[in-house]
Order: sequence, then structure tokens, then C-alpha cells
Amino acid sequence: MKVLGIDSSGLVASVAVVEDDILLAEYTVNYKKTHSQTLLPMLKEIGDMINLDLNSLDAIAIAAGPGSFTGLRIGSATAKGLGLALDKPIIPVPTVDGLAYDLWGTDKIVCPIMDARRNQVYTGIYEFCDGKLQILENQMAVSVTEIAEKLNALGREVIFLGDGVPVYRKTLAEVIKIPYSFAPAHMNRQRASAVAVLGAQYYVQGRAESAMEHKPDYLRLSQAERERKEREEQNRA
Repeated sequence: MKVLGIDSSGLVASVAVVEDDILLAEYTVNYKKTHSQTLLPMLKEIGDMINLDLNSLDAIAIAAGPGSFTGLRIGSATAKGLGLALDKPIIPVPTVDGLAYDLWGTDKIVCPIMDARRNQVYTGIYEFCDGKLQILENQMAVSVTEIAEKLNALGREVIFLGDGVPVYRKTLAEVIKIPYSFAPAHMNRQRASAVAVLGAQYYVQGRAESAMEHKPDYLRLSQAERERKEREEQNRA
């Protein structure tokens, strides 16, 4: 099975092609550029390098959210456009699941934390059993204190990763009561290869959808939607 993976859920832009158990190519950039400027050129670059015929793809796996609202929309539009043009299914991979999959094989608890602003993080709690990702707490938008309480209650060593780590490292040191560590640079951010590999597993589980059906999972309202809701509530008061 050949799967194109795309992740533009945060600052990282990443594109990868995985065929069965082989990573054919991956292009990942963690730099302040608009994903609309980077994703398609990155795909073209790796496509040229491996002589990729896009029609040979079986599916397109996309980090479907949560994450940056703009990044998710760009990634979703890219995946939908390719899916419609190529008549290929879309495999939506929850962003935090894909990030956790970077640490495949660890015997520690895995806790990705993405900076969600407004004193919250997008996060979840995971472990690996018999080589399979197990979800202990589904992805959520909560405060660092709240996720720390859940981790402390488990009483097991945890590895943190994600762009929320540098933002909340000091807070974590104050609230975490269990042994913990931080993933190293080569495995602490979004990678499209993880999205593609996990997406292939979800495809077998029947979790694919048509390009027409696909839409991002923002997990919470955008700032504009929150402000509109607040105005409506004030008007009703």
C-alpha cells in the first residue's frame, strides 16, 4: 500500500510517501513560512526525486486536527484537491495521535503537547502495547495543569513532545510529580511519515473517507467564532 502523508497542523510543514514498510521520501521543514507556499513545492520535489506517479497512490493521509486553524485549512484543501483530482480516499489522522506515533516502541507514557494559545494545549495520553498505539486519553484542549493531574494519577514515567514543550517547560517542572523527559529534536515535532504509517493502519480499520467528505477537526471554536458567540450571548442577556 502506498500512502501520501501530509501534516501542516503547526509550524512544521511535512510531506512523505510510505509504501508498505518502506519510507520512500520525506520532506520536513520547521520554519516560519506559509504552508500554502511550501506543501505543493515539497510534494513536487519528493515526487521528482522518487519518480512518483501520483496515480499510484492508494490513499492520502492528512493530519486532520487539532492545530493551527490556518495550517489545517491549507492541509485539508491540499489533500481534498489531490483526492478529488486523483479519485483517492482521504485518511484523517488525529494530529495528536500522529505526533505520539513519533515515539513508537517506547515503554513510557507518551504525552504530546501542542500550544493552543489561551493558556491551553492540544494534548492526549498514549502508550504502545505490542507495537500498537493505545489511546489512554483522546486528544483534547485543556490547561497544562489539567493534563498534569491526569498524568500524575497514572503514576508512570512520561515523555513529552510537541511545540508546547518550550512554552510550558517551566510550568511542567512545577506541576509534574512523576519521572518525565522530553523527546529529542529528531522526534519531537510533526512528521508526515508518522501520519502516513498510522494512516495506513486506520485505512485497514475502515477509517478512510472520500475527498468530498473530508473536513478538518478544529476541536474548538476559532477566535472569530468565539467572539461572535460571546456577542450573541451578550445581546441575549
